[in-house]
Amino acid sequence: MTGYGSAEGQLNNVTYAVEIRTVNNRYFKASVKLPELVLFLEEDIERLLRKNLSRGTISYVLRLKNASANVLFDIDETALRAVMERLDRIASSADVKYPIDIGSLLALPGILVPVSPDEEKAEQVKEMILSITQEAVNELKQMRAAEGAALAADLDKHCKAISEDLEQIRAHSAIVLQEYAKRLKKRVNGLLADAKLKLDEETLAREVAVFADRSDISEEIARLDSHLQQFAESCQGSPSYDKAGNESAAANGQAGRRLDFISQEMLREANTIASKASDSEIIHWVVDIKCRIDRIKEQVQNIE
Repeated sequence: MTGYGSAEGQLNNVTYAVEIRTVNNRYFKASVKLPELVLFLEEDIERLLRKNLSRGTISYVLRLKNASANVLFDIDETALRAVMERLDRIASSADVKYPIDIGSLLALPGILVPVSPDEEKAEQVKEMILSITQEAVNELKQMRAAEGAALAADLDKHCKAISEDLEQIRAHSAIVLQEYAKRLKKRVNGLLADAKLKLDEETLAREVAVFADRSDISEEIARLDSHLQQFAESCQGSPSYDKAGNESAAANGQAGRRLDFISQEMLREANTIASKASDSEIIHWVVDIKCRIDRIKEQVQNIE
């Protein structure tokens, strides 16, 4: 599901700003961008994201505002002095006079180094960042919950339409057998009329029984109906969130993956009905059912 959340916090006159964006993905994929000052928190942040979000491509960005230079980096004076002394020796041996641009030397690797906070400050920074990260995640969940409500309504609409088509198929399947028996009897009687032979009713009954067994779709209809019920129950039991962004007690796991599996089983039963049915009206309803299942399969990829 798509979503956005942001939060800010201040510590020692430095403002920490978090932004989290998510887009649809059937798997969890996180991109965490942090200033060098707090790179040590990357694993903790990703662990928090995994705890709260199970699917989606997640973009996490942390920015520092109003941070002074001495908070962000330090100069390795020993390394800088060593570079300057070496350049001076090279210039003297080559008898070349040149000004040393210290500003340019700062761009060399290892001269400017990120400040490493001591253990106490690191713990304070960690607590602050994880706190505002949770706030941003909660805001993102609320946005995703609103999208999820609309998505649930759309899925419910498709499931009800499938159920209606299934009832039509169930009612029509009994008529199909009777129509087949009439057509078979009429055709055979027409072929035997010239020979002045009469169709054996027992033979007709046997042929109809074979057709009935071969084209029986009652089990597939029952299983598809059961899958629809399971799908509805899983939608009702999918995670919902309170105003604080916490999952409700009714949440019973990752509904998205379960719904994905159920929709695959629904399509399997629909395909079997289509292969066994020998009636144009039933095929018409099955085509409609398969179109709606394909739509459901697309939508459940967005469900967490």
